[in-house]
This record gives sequence, C-alpha cells and structure tokens, in this order.
Amino acid sequence: MECVVLAAGEGKRMRPLTAKRPKVMLPIANRPMMEHLVLAARDAGISDFVFVVGYGEREIRGHFGDGSALGIRIRYAPQRQQQGTADALRAARGFVTGPFLLLNGDMILKTTDIANLKSCRAPCMSTSTTDHPGDYGVIVVENGLVIALEEKSKHLKSNQINAGAYLFSPDIFDQVDRVQTSSRGELELTDALLPYIQEKRLAAYQLCSWMDVGNPWDMLDANLSLMETLSSDNKGTVEEGVSMKGTVVIGKGSVVKSGTYIEGPCIIGSNCRIGPHAYIRGATSIGDDCHIGHCTELKNSIIMNGTKIPHFNYIGDSIIGSGCNFGAGTKIANLRHDHGNVRVCGKDTRKKKFGAIIGDGVQFGINCSINVGTIIGSNALFAPNSYISGSIGENAVIR
Repeated sequence: MECVVLAAGEGKRMRPLTAKRPKVMLPIANRPMMEHLVLAARDAGISDFVFVVGYGEREIRGHFGDGSALGIRIRYAPQRQQQGTADALRAARGFVTGPFLLLNGDMILKTTDIANLKSCRAPCMSTSTTDHPGDYGVIVVENGLVIALEEKSKHLKSNQINAGAYLFSPDIFDQVDRVQTSSRGELELTDALLPYIQEKRLAAYQLCSWMDVGNPWDMLDANLSLMETLSSDNKGTVEEGVSMKGTVVIGKGSVVKSGTYIEGPCIIGSNCRIGPHAYIRGATSIGDDCHIGHCTELKNSIIMNGTKIPHFNYIGDSIIGSGCNFGAGTKIANLRHDHGNVRVCGKDTRKKKFGAIIGDGVQFGINCSINVGTIIGSNALFAPNSYISGSIGENAVIR
C-alpha cells in the first residue's frame, strides 16, 4: 500500500518559524515533525511513500532523499501552486496504483492507529474528539459512517472532528476532479468527500491517539508526548558533578559540564556545550550546535540548531528558532500576573504558561525582557535593556 503525505504548505499560522523552512520540517523532539509521522507509518508496514511538496521543497528532499536511510522508498509529487488540499492530492495521481493512505504531514499519529486505518474499508476518514471542535471540520457519525461534515462550523453538531488521515481507493481522483473553488478560494478535499457521505459510503475510524500541530504552541504538547516514549542515551561527554533525573538523551560530541542539573525528559543534540551550572527542566529539546551556558535555566521549550543562550538567561514554555543569540541576563516571561490564558496576537493559546515564539537569527543585547505571548520575526536585533512585547516583524532593529 502506498502512503501519500501532504507536505506542500508553508504553514502560515506557524510564522515566523516557517520563514526559512516548511511547517512539516519544524523540529519536535529533535526530528522534523513529518519524520515522526513517516516512521510511524513505516512501522505500520508501509514502505512506499509519495510526498506532495511545494513550499520549502528543497529542504524536504535534502533531508529525506529517496528514503533509503529510513528503509523506505520516497517519490516526490510537486504542487507548484498551493491551491488547496484537493489540488495537493491531485498532484499525486500519477504515483498511486491502488488503495492508499493519505496523511497530513503536520500531525502526530501512532503506529497502531495507522495500521488499523489501513486495514479499514475504503473510503475511510479518521476521526477524533476535541474540546474546541469549531477549529476543525466537525462531523457526525452514525453506525460507523460519516453522515455529516461541516468545515469550521459556528453551530456545532458534535465534538467529533475530521482528523486528516484517510484511506482511499483511486476513484477519489474522479471526485477531486469535480471539486469547485470554495468560498475560501481553495480546492478543498472535504468537498470531494460529500458524494461519499450522501451515498453513505464514507466509513469512520476513531483514532486512539492524535495530535494536530496547527499553532506554534501545539509544538510544545507534541514535544512532550514524543519525548515521553524515549529511553535515555548518552553519546557525548558528561563531566563529574552533573545530576540527571528522568530520561535524558545526549548527542554525539556534546559536553555537559560540571554543576549542571537536568530533569528529563530532555534531548540534547550533537556538538552542544551545556553548562557549567545550567538547569534544564522537562520537557526541553535542544538542537545541534547549541550553547546553554552558566546559570541559564530552560524549561519546556524547543531550542533549534545553532542557538546560543550563554549565561544568566531564563527561557520557559517557548519556541526558539535557529542561530539566535541571547545576551547575558535576557529572560522570557511565561506567566500572566492574573494567571489567565496567554494570548498571542489576540489568539487564545489555552495555556496558562506560554513564553515567546522567536524566529531564526534573532540577536538580543544584555538584560532584555520579553513579555508573555510575544512573537519576534527572524533576524530582528535588540539593544541592551530592551523591553519586548507583542509582535515584532522580521529584520526589525530596536535601539
């Protein structure tokens, strides 16, 4: 069975993190999020993949290649203009020979769910439940069949949603050809499913576990979930006087210096320098070639490759891009005084604790203060003692 993975979109809601990479290549537990999905599908018995690519295609091809490093075969179907999910599926038409799985590349699934879905009768839609169904396509299921589907409805008929994983036979392409541009200006796959629903042919499979990574703060939940499945592994050097509790993974060439205290789960990439006297709390993933220095504390954060956080810094509940540098004493707040949910550009994160979203190549002077819910675009520069709040654009210079 072939597996088509939709990976052509930028992921506009993930900006500025997607300024230099497609959404599916954002790191979670130190792997691109799509790699976790592909590995789960591989372990479910699938070896033939078709990646529909567009934005950031070069980075995806460069990382995955032909798939041989993962023990699979990958072919690429370019979607030159991102006109919607139906158009993305259409790009894969020439690569599909029989029943196939269709997966959105920005979700986290377990191997057991993928194995169960591929054993269902096509056409089949995966479903899940959520406490905020209005953000998704809401469905109604009766006797194992989808009988209603409505995208982002204001009048919710259930808390059950379309989870974005499907089992199709090639006749789905006939339905896709009939899809018209929606009110949102896109060719939407869900419109191709309406004939199946009307004919009572669309089966439903309820996923046991599903995570949608639709917003930057969702990355932290996925990071924790994936790190909880890891086992400790040390390929680096740990000096005397280092304390480690829980699951800690240390990459090749990394050095953890004396006095450092690590509470897992924690992943440290290759060629990193940690400490001395750093404090790293779960669930934190640190990419390759990073420096976490003296008296720096990290908590529940994602730190991407090549970022330097050298001394007397605090970063909590945040996502930090690659190649950033934090001046001494720079800190990120992660809790409102009223303990209310943190909002980012007016959007509710549904989190009591959330810090900042920082793009690639951002440089901070000493003693900068970053408020809760702040977004900072790539390559922004901040003078010492800056107070930073709200949304800061790319290449901004704050003197």
